[in-house]
Amino acid sequence: MNGNALNEADRSANGSRPGRTAPDSQEEERAIESALVARAKKDTQAFGELYERYVDRIYSYVYSRVQNAEDAEDLTARIFYRALDRLDRYEDRGLPFGAWLFRIAHNLVANWHRDQGRRTFVPIDGMVVPGERRDEPEATAERREGEEALWAAIERLPEERRRLLFHKFGDQLTNIEIGELMQKSEGAIKSLYFRTLAALRRDLSEQFEDGEAEGTPSVSEHKGK
Repeated sequence: MNGNALNEADRSANGSRPGRTAPDSQEEERAIESALVARAKKDTQAFGELYERYVDRIYSYVYSRVQNAEDAEDLTARIFYRALDRLDRYEDRGLPFGAWLFRIAHNLVANWHRDQGRRTFVPIDGMVVPGERRDEPEATAERREGEEALWAAIERLPEERRRLLFHKFGDQLTNIEIGELMQKSEGAIKSLYFRTLAALRRDLSEQFEDGEAEGTPSVSEHKGK
């Protein structure tokens, strides 16, 4: 499981995710979106199309951080209201419109946690790693052991790297969108992501090598399963 999950993660390192726009059509998609934003600045009715494009992802992002449907719905509405109110200040810098929306979402969620007197946290248990199949009730003890080892390795990562994994696999964000949230360039996010995967591999290899004498499967034995 561990090898499969990390190999799948390698394939997502370029920022593409299943169901996302293919790289060769990204420029066309951004051109369409830029035209839509320009139209929305003059006609608020056009903003509804931008809302439909992003509302589900924004809501999922917010809900994962507040863990309450009512608050998530309220914050999502406030995020889009603020975006509409400030749309005339939006400048197209070659990034997806969603990157700007997620920055607004990040700020409002942070304010919500501050007002609630709560500490913002990343719920690692809710993160879905590529290759993980949670719909198999007959999962073997070996598979469960591998999953536990992976989660334990993730928990040992620095907070910044855990945030990166959560944004990528929990929020399903692209590298550009993650960079906007973490205030890093797309290249810096890619580099951090590769280093994070390498650190996980080293950690898992060490854990399984230490456990081989006691019958713990090695990472290589998990690959392809």
